Amino acid sequence: MSIYVFVYGTLRAGEINDLARAAAARGLPAASHVGPASVPGMLVDFGNWPGLIPVDDGRRVRGDVYRVDPAMIALLDEIEEYEPGKPGCFVRRTVSARLEGAATNALLRCEYYPIDPALRAAAVDIAGDDWIAHRLSRTKQDAR
Repeated sequence: MSIYVFVYGTLRAGEINDLARAAAARGLPAASHVGPASVPGMLVDFGNWPGLIPVDDGRRVRGDVYRVDPAMIALLDEIEEYEPGKPGCFVRRTVSARLEGAATNALLRCEYYPIDPALRAAAVDIAGDDWIAHRLSRTKQDAR
């Protein structure tokens, strides 16, 4: 049985918690990239990582959907420091992700890790919908 996950930040390909590298390091089956997708929400910037706050005002966050082995969920919980029933910045929830593409826009039920809005602290709102684009633009600004 496979589970679908939506990732929007450091778990995306090439980022510091790259899902494929994390699975390989633990000897877990490779995650299968399904495609780019989006979910309702807004991003906030914690510095080295983003948070996603679910919203219902039309804003969306871009990321990727992967099909993973169920054993991957325990690893994702660990990376996101999520423990069911205990308070923490990230929570695991289910969301309908909209797959992007010319012939698709289908919805797929996914697990994902938004933040508890009460724990956003001083995180700064991100105007855009993509963490990687935001991080890269920030890096370019810092280089000036």
